[in-house]
Amino acid sequence: MGRHILEHGIFSERREFLATAASGLLMLPIDSGAHGSGSKEPDPPRVQPPAASSPLLISRTALTFLNALPAGQKAKAVLSFEDAQRLDWHYIPKTRKGLPIREMSAACRNLASALLAAALAPRGLIKAHTIMSLEAILAEIEQGKGPVRDAELYYFTLFGDPASSNPWGLSVEGHHISLNYSIAGGRIATTPSFFGANPAEVRLGPRKGLRTLAGEEDLARALLASLDDRQRAEAVISNDAPAEIISANSKKTGALKPAGIQAGKLSQKQQSLLVTLLEEYAANMPVDIAAARMERARAGGISNVSFAWAGGLSSGQPHYYRVQGPAFLIEYDNTQNNANHIHTVWRDFDGDFGEDLLAAHYKEHH
Repeated sequence: MGRHILEHGIFSERREFLATAASGLLMLPIDSGAHGSGSKEPDPPRVQPPAASSPLLISRTALTFLNALPAGQKAKAVLSFEDAQRLDWHYIPKTRKGLPIREMSAACRNLASALLAAALAPRGLIKAHTIMSLEAILAEIEQGKGPVRDAELYYFTLFGDPASSNPWGLSVEGHHISLNYSIAGGRIATTPSFFGANPAEVRLGPRKGLRTLAGEEDLARALLASLDDRQRAEAVISNDAPAEIISANSKKTGALKPAGIQAGKLSQKQQSLLVTLLEEYAANMPVDIAAARMERARAGGISNVSFAWAGGLSSGQPHYYRVQGPAFLIEYDNTQNNANHIHTVWRDFDGDFGEDLLAAHYKEHH
């Protein structure tokens, strides 16, 4: 059913990104305008999954980054795992915890690139860099009338010591990006995971036509279009889209109601479309993490996953959707700036910030 995450074989491209970043050829920030059509990038060739797990790879890369920082910057970049700011996440433009790219040396930027490449699949890494590069477009549009727009105001924060056996965390955050990782006992939690895009589609200039989160919109529209009148009546929960994702930047979230139409009421082809949409979100993460996300989604039964839509049915109208299972929530909203401003998030009800992972870790070790 749907595409198989493990068959994407994205580790070979992850390894290439890591090697490129470490060699100094990939520096934060980068301009991803070369990817700028609305079509999605082709799936990478099939290869075997990585020998090293993502928790180990992220920990090693984080330690290399950390050891390269001067003492003053290290103090800024590292907080204790128990610090309340670990749960303080957001996706708006503002001053944040941690060390921003603009304060890093060229060498440390390269190592930050390697860390981000370890934490994301190539698909997610391209999205992240492209989101950063949109700050320049916003600066040109707003002409200084909005918040500070700066592709170097993305912050790296470590919570705890990646070299120790104790739990530790990583945050990479700035406008329209919030990536939150918790690692303990060789296991990893990766939510909340937020990607946004403004403009969702670049409509002027040399990058005209660029759509950073095209798959998130187009796959949901394909599923919506496949519904018959009866199914659509159940899936569309409101003619008006909420102004923002409902879970917002809450530290913990739960199931939302009304839930929409359950996958059990969809045809096999429609269920396949729903799974493909799920995979679009999961595939932002490295192959083993993506597989674990899909396994978690399937564990509750795909038939129990629901799809809900709110707002206009036609392209260009404000719209919102969510995909919700017994253990997770995906939200997508596109209402601001004349419906050209996307917010997306993946939340785990018991797993955000490693809640369930940490409970298991402390039970095992204490």
